Amino acid sequence: MAGVKKVVVLDYGSGNLRSAERALHRVGAEVTVTADREAALEADGLVVPGVGAFAHCVQELRAVDGPRTIGRRLAGGRPVLGICVGMQVLFERGVEHGHDAEGCGEWPGTVEQLQAPVLPHMGWNTVSAPADSVLFAGLADERFYFVHSYGVREFPLGQDGRPGPLAPPKVTWAEHGDRFVAGVENAALSATQFHPEKSGDAGAQLLTNWLATL
Repeated sequence: MAGVKKVVVLDYGSGNLRSAERALHRVGAEVTVTADREAALEADGLVVPGVGAFAHCVQELRAVDGPRTIGRRLAGGRPVLGICVGMQVLFERGVEHGHDAEGCGEWPGTVEQLQAPVLPHMGWNTVSAPADSVLFAGLADERFYFVHSYGVREFPLGQDGRPGPLAPPKVTWAEHGDRFVAGVENAALSATQFHPEKSGDAGAQLLTNWLATL
């Protein structure tokens, strides 16, 4: 679609709203930070940020009807980008501090503590993206900024090798102690475990790549 892309950063009380807003504005988007459901449904793109505990983020997201808004957009092929815990809540469940919480269920999988000698995983790290990735196009060997102790260590969807009517998700991995999901591209739904808005030029290029899909 020609012209400036209109993006809503979903304000549900969690996430680096202003830094996400600034980063998207910097790469040419027209950005609104709001909890308004109609605005979130009508925008060219919806960004779901998130920081903190999985269960709390899901609770706050439900308070603004976020899961249904995300589902409605995806049903119409309207792009959504989850960031950090905003990616994690898209999975089926999260297990944190012994608390098992239900997520949005857009993808099967469990968010759990990383198996690493040092937590949180904080700082710059490389990722391993599929060759046909759109989000990571032109970003081979770049580093991205992570801050998290929990992640998705298994991504079962599309891994059985059986052909289906839909293309399997493109999964990007990173390592800290062991392997975890660093990014997913699944039709209109994309997400990153790292913070593109804190990842300098590499993060700006990733956001530019995402905007180009809107």
